[in-house]
Amino acid sequence: MATTLTTATSAATQALASQLGVACRGGEVLLLLGPLGAGKTTFTQGFARGLGVTEYVHSPTFTLVNQYQGRLTLYHLDLYRIESIAETVDLGLDDYLYAGGVCVIEWAEKALEAFPQEHLQVEFSDAGGDRRSLRLTANGARYVEMLKALSQTTSSH
Repeated sequence: MATTLTTATSAATQALASQLGVACRGGEVLLLLGPLGAGKTTFTQGFARGLGVTEYVHSPTFTLVNQYQGRLTLYHLDLYRIESIAETVDLGLDDYLYAGGVCVIEWAEKALEAFPQEHLQVEFSDAGGDRRSLRLTANGARYVEMLKALSQTTSSH
């Protein structure tokens, strides 16, 4: 199942992502794809808010992984500086993917083969100005349910 949504502002991108965060139960994996400046970190900030994270979420480009505590633990990974699948594996990815929290991975296109088959893929593209197009693709039953819940909340606004 896939859906494409367009947001007009950073705040709208964060609000959409927050709704997804609220729907998480633990163990979810979100793969964020798109060019530099497309809104991946902005999305993650809103998503973290939906998980109840109160601290400021920033891009882990240089640390590779940031961990935030909310209702569920958020593992925010950034593969921008990764150059091979082997480097991704060396990060100890399984320690994050199967820890019971929620993983959000920016620049996931650099290592798609390293992630579980079941995940939510969010592909970002510029829709002009501050507008962002987000193509959400659910791979697995829990992610289909998340998208159904999201479409119900977005259609009611």
